[in-house]
Amino acid sequence: MVEREKLDKATAVRTLLEMGIVEWRKQTALELLRDGKVTFAKAAEIAKLSLWEFADLVKQRNVEWVRYTPEEIEKEFREASA
Repeated sequence: MVEREKLDKATAVRTLLEMGIVEWRKQTALELLRDGKVTFAKAAEIAKLSLWEFADLVKQRNVEWVRYTPEEIEKEFREASA
């Protein structure tokens, strides 16, 4: 990386650490969301992404975070249309 990016070693290390921290934030946010421990908005905040960017990330990583049974979804639709 040092030679390819034309960086000094300290800058290269900082860059790698930042890349790791960014990925760690995203992964942590996705895990918390998947486990139902945070809201979608809070997970996006943890990941330091906009809601739209986080939605794209959730889709890319195939994270299942809505846990409704078909019956619950049907009930929600009936109540919403009543």
